[in-house]
Amino acid sequence: MTGKSRLRRTISKWASSDDSYARDMRATYSAQSELSIDEAPDRELVTLRGTVRTVTVRPRGGVPALEAELYDGSAVLTIVWLGRRRIAGIDPGRSLQVRGRIGVHDGHRIIYNPRYELICS
Repeated sequence: MTGKSRLRRTISKWASSDDSYARDMRATYSAQSELSIDEAPDRELVTLRGTVRTVTVRPRGGVPALEAELYDGSAVLTIVWLGRRRIAGIDPGRSLQVRGRIGVHDGHRIIYNPRYELICS
């Protein structure tokens, strides 16, 4: 068994929506929020809670954009703040509540410039 295949299996297990981690996340956030990410309708104002999985800076149309993946155990939602390179407190592992309208861009569900609140876990 190579280290690479073991790492790949570990990451796959962590990313799977069928494991105990995902069940725990769904239980935690479903108690705190009316909607899960996978149930949230597109183009309507929604308030969602989850954990930030990744944070990256990617230019969009020549403008810097801070992107974060929000995960609640049901699905992943991309959050984008245009014109930002960093927001204090938006880090992987942080619990977050966002409010905005979900759109679809290149097949991915996304919210641009949402209102947000950092949640103490």
